Amino acid sequence: MATDTEATPIEESVRAALAKVQDPEINRPITELGMVKSVAVDAAGAAHVAVWLTVSGCPMRETITNRVRDAVSAVPGISSVEVELDVMSAEQRQELASTLRGGQAEKEIPFAKPGSLTRVYAVASGKGGVGKSSVTVNLAAALADQGLKVAVVDADIYGHSVPRMLGAEGRPTQVENMIMPPSANGVKVISIGMFTPGNAPVVWRGPMLHRALQQFLADVYWGDLDILLLDLPPGTGDIAISVAQLIPNAEILLVTTPQQAAAEVAERAGTIALQTHQTIVGVIENMSGMPCPHCGEMVDVFGTGGGQTVADALTRATGAKIPVLGNIPIDVRLRQGGDEGKPVVLSDPDSPAGSALRAIANKLASRQRGLSGLSLGLTPKNKF
Repeated sequence: MATDTEATPIEESVRAALAKVQDPEINRPITELGMVKSVAVDAAGAAHVAVWLTVSGCPMRETITNRVRDAVSAVPGISSVEVELDVMSAEQRQELASTLRGGQAEKEIPFAKPGSLTRVYAVASGKGGVGKSSVTVNLAAALADQGLKVAVVDADIYGHSVPRMLGAEGRPTQVENMIMPPSANGVKVISIGMFTPGNAPVVWRGPMLHRALQQFLADVYWGDLDILLLDLPPGTGDIAISVAQLIPNAEILLVTTPQQAAAEVAERAGTIALQTHQTIVGVIENMSGMPCPHCGEMVDVFGTGGGQTVADALTRATGAKIPVLGNIPIDVRLRQGGDEGKPVVLSDPDSPAGSALRAIANKLASRQRGLSGLSLGLTPKNKF
């Protein structure tokens, strides 16, 4: 068999095929990441490919093996494929981490850098229980379904629930000081729940919450994202303040229910933007009403008008027009999708809740395409 310095034409074809194989966690070609250890093809067409794994317990080893085998098997002249897995040395992992950071310093939050094209949305609420996490997860899944690169940070440290609702069952992989986030339904996600045993509670004070959020933003390898959604805890506590400090350009999506009691609290949560100098993109009214299963007439279980009340109050407070981005009806399929890890925007996109959430996602996608210059005739940044 020829050595790498004396590659035969068929071995060159194998390497070209491997250049199309992406690492399932990093989403970049394994050749670009230095993961191809060796390639050899004997006279009978039997290929032997050795691949470096980042860590010995890599959860994606089987996926990588299958992707390599499929790609090489498709090369004309290859009769069989053997894939050997090895583990990178500490020096190789350091080199890989440096490659992923693009030579930049560690602990840098890429989304806070000037010129970042990633839209960062902090999904906030005044009260808990208004469906903020359901909205976050479904918006993320709908945006990813449109071909955008999307990620979610489960910043609700005490009440983390995003992995279950998104259907993310994988565990993060650590490469040196970098964390590779798992993904589900095309969305990358990180949550403190991925690092705690079972359903153990997180009992932390402010400084530790800030540090956890900082690590999620700086230590996780997110790649080139179009949109990053942060599922914030309710209220105006430590995490909301930390987001404003760590990502000053983060914009606020405010979730409320129609009832006036919730709207008043949501208004208080939104006015934090006056102190942090953040942009409020709009208000999302969840649980707007329930279609009667018998006659189809809308039943206003939690009253009406809360979303518009919040939007009007924030418009007066900020001096900028704050729109209601959408009204999401009560839909049992939305709850079921969250319990089963199947966002309703994908499992039942034409349902009342699925349609409303996809319409909101379309507005956010239009804003992102306007920022990236991918479409013409859109309204300026921060406007609809």
